[in-house]
Amino acid sequence: MNPKTKLLLVDDHQIVLDSLRLLVSSIDNIVVAGTIADSTQVIRFLEENAIDIIIMDLHMPKFSGIDMALKVKNQFPFVKTLLLTMAEDAPTIREAIKVGVNGYVLKKAGKEEIEKAIKAIMSGRKYFSEDVILELAASPEEDLNENSPKTILHLTGREIEVLRLISQELSTNEIAEKLFISVPTVETHRRNLMQKLGVKSAIGMVKFAMRHGLSE
Repeated sequence: MNPKTKLLLVDDHQIVLDSLRLLVSSIDNIVVAGTIADSTQVIRFLEENAIDIIIMDLHMPKFSGIDMALKVKNQFPFVKTLLLTMAEDAPTIREAIKVGVNGYVLKKAGKEEIEKAIKAIMSGRKYFSEDVILELAASPEEDLNENSPKTILHLTGREIEVLRLISQELSTNEIAEKLFISVPTVETHRRNLMQKLGVKSAIGMVKFAMRHGLSE
């Protein structure tokens, strides 16, 4: 008999967690090892528990699903990540793919599709909802554009500080706390950085930081 697949469910809405737990618990050979509403608690949970797949929301306070997927991949490479979200825009999907998520399923999916995604991921494959694939096919890929700057000379000192912290996987709240500035100010710096660097996502900023030695 195959061992049961252990899931960790992460969503900042308790009612979603409760509903999702009921749904996946009814799938054969699945056990829900835990549910977490605060994304900052995920790493500690993984340090203390053996998990096969994390099913998590995309838009959460403190750490987004993409933030968490990147952290999990770096610290727990054998743990798989499945995003369960309402976001179906191509830039967000591509960013999730670039950080290495194992699956991307829309929240309008039913039990059958979630079960299919879990089985695919556990067999070593990736799984994306049909609507996700269609959205990617219909949208041109966006990454660093031709106007990307060659140096960091045009960035302010504060922007360089923020960029360095982004490359270290700090959340917006953590950056604000570390630099003693407000969260809205950090968000403004992030927007300005993306505009100046000619990128569409945090991944583009991290790539730029790595190329210019700002990621350490």
